[in-house]
Amino acid sequence: MFKPLKIGNLETRNNVFLAPLAGYTNYPFRRICQSYGAGLCFTEMVSAKGLKYGSENTKELLYTDDKEGLVATQIFGSEPDVMRLACESEDLSAYKIVDINMGCPVPKIYKNGEGSALLENPLLAEKIVKACVKSGKIITVKFRIGVSQEKIVTEEFAKRMAGTGASLITVHGRTKDKMYSGEVNFKEIEKAKNAVDIPVIANGGVFSYDDGVELMQKTGADGIMIARASLFNPQVFCQFSDEKADSRYEMFARQLKMTRELFDERFTTVFMRKMASFYVKGMRGAAVFKDKLFKAETPDEVLEIASKIWTE
Repeated sequence: MFKPLKIGNLETRNNVFLAPLAGYTNYPFRRICQSYGAGLCFTEMVSAKGLKYGSENTKELLYTDDKEGLVATQIFGSEPDVMRLACESEDLSAYKIVDINMGCPVPKIYKNGEGSALLENPLLAEKIVKACVKSGKIITVKFRIGVSQEKIVTEEFAKRMAGTGASLITVHGRTKDKMYSGEVNFKEIEKAKNAVDIPVIANGGVFSYDDGVELMQKTGADGIMIARASLFNPQVFCQFSDEKADSRYEMFARQLKMTRELFDERFTTVFMRKMASFYVKGMRGAAVFKDKLFKAETPDEVLEIASKIWTE
């Protein structure tokens, strides 16, 4: 069930992927998830227009190196030519797989005609995929089942994406208006799987091995994508691989070290405070820990506080 997967002419380690998560899936976090068995990791969502105009903040999201191995990036936009230019840009040269976001529900993105807004403009969505395929990259698409329950488009949209050259699709089994909560619609993901002959990845509601098995069995999907669960515990991928879990402190210290090597002290402090607050969810004394944590002003202070909560 959980095994390597072919995407175009490439093969992933397994079919349990780390979702692109805005604000989180930077290089160190991806490396941590890979070390615990994630089959393929995606960068944060990157603006194609930001790349066109040389935004340094946008370029920072794309950092990778040879240690990371096979990794994919995700871009968003609504202009086919700009999207193709992004795929062909030097900034994306390290990435063989480019995923196109057609599911982001954030109002700002939606109002710009990007992300999940493309579910309501399938002809433009097709043009975007066709343009990106011409770049020579392996193109994948991540989308939701519709903008609302009254506007479900899963099956038809899946056919359109496959028909215009996408090598894989990921279906988030919720509508745009549900954001990240509510039941996952297994039936709609199953419809997408039955409608196309390219791999289909199911996304939504996986927090454990049993959740992953259920999603695979009820949808017939070729793999699964894990999102929020990874923020609470990157070692969730150990459940789907042969990798062994570390102590929470060892994991955290390793992530902080890599983050510090790549980013400045301020970013490292703020980001790792945020990650630690996820990692302690449900622990006894978590509230007290968070209070101390968010008063920390340096990476060393963050690490010291973390050592106390996880070693006492």
